[in-house]
Amino acid sequence: MRVDFYHLQQSTLEQTLPVLAEKVYASGKRLLIKTEMAEKADYINTLLWTYKPDSWLPHGSETDGFEAEQPVLITSEENNSNQAEMIMLTDGGTVEEICAFERCLNLFDGHDDAAVQKARNLWKAVVDAGHEAYYWQQNDAGKWEMKASKIPEK
Repeated sequence: MRVDFYHLQQSTLEQTLPVLAEKVYASGKRLLIKTEMAEKADYINTLLWTYKPDSWLPHGSETDGFEAEQPVLITSEENNSNQAEMIMLTDGGTVEEICAFERCLNLFDGHDDAAVQKARNLWKAVVDAGHEAYYWQQNDAGKWEMKASKIPEK
């Protein structure tokens, strides 16, 4: 399993999440976006309908129904109703909840000390479990650069 850590310092969750979700969808993989609270799942659901006037990213939330049919599903529940290969965490998580996925995208707010600590804890747990970990940070131009990686020895 591969886990990518996106340290949000210049861009916000609202700016980054839709771009990454579009990339996952374009790859043909299913995505599960996991939040801690149902209210945040509803917020992200609305965000994905409105972030650009000319965009269309097929998605839904657990409150919309048809979870199994959604290529991008937003949830605060512990499930993988759409059989996603990839998971995106917006509020941190554990190795146990992400280990069933091929890849995890962990987005965390660099201005929130608690979120940074959760990301550090997850990084350590991912590396200790023998999974690939990549740390991404934005440069001054706003481009993502890989600043660190841990690849398990075979």
